Amino acid sequence: MVMNGENPANGGRSDSASGDGAAPVGLRERKKRLTYQAVSDAAITMFLERGFDKVSVAEVAAAADISKPTLFRYFPAKEDLVLHRFADHEDEAARVVTGRAPDETPLDALRRHFLDGLDRRDPVTGLCDAPQVLAFLRLLYGTPALVARLHAYQGRSEAALARALGGGVPDRLAAGQIIAVLRILALENWRRIDAGESADRVYAGAVQQAEEAFVQLRTGLESHA
Repeated sequence: MVMNGENPANGGRSDSASGDGAAPVGLRERKKRLTYQAVSDAAITMFLERGFDKVSVAEVAAAADISKPTLFRYFPAKEDLVLHRFADHEDEAARVVTGRAPDETPLDALRRHFLDGLDRRDPVTGLCDAPQVLAFLRLLYGTPALVARLHAYQGRSEAALARALGGGVPDRLAAGQIIAVLRILALENWRRIDAGESADRVYAGAVQQAEEAFVQLRTGLESHA
């Protein structure tokens, strides 16, 4: 969910060649990514200081020393200046499913990945009390326009997962349920931390809730109907 600030164009991966045989990124592309990051950083700093609605796109462009049309080439909407930090997570669930071990079910792989995220205090799970993450999430959840825009990102996550599961109607139904569960678990963790609890204090309960949620996904809603 946050907060690495990576350009979504590279999915949060390194610019250099990796073990998967990817070619090194060229100088022009690296400069583009640095500009992308600098603009977003400038915007988020201003939004945190003054509030999202009180900062104009023109002010962000001026702070980043670029023109307004150039800014919109990087970020189609003002909300994307903040929410691009979710973009490299859009296909995360899909990547977990496609990259799982041959003997692992999609649901088991997603469960393992989420529990590992809790253990690492990954902001995507909501279980992170780092000050900069707390400030970012308070900006996000306290701004209706950002919350509304976030639904589009979650919709793309659902579509990517559905394709990874097979693309049929049952797969789309499953993807919708899974993404909703991950969202609700993360939001509950964030709400507890925002209320003043530490990530370490919330951890045990977060694990229990995640385990119960995946059992419910596996068994269906019959017992809750």
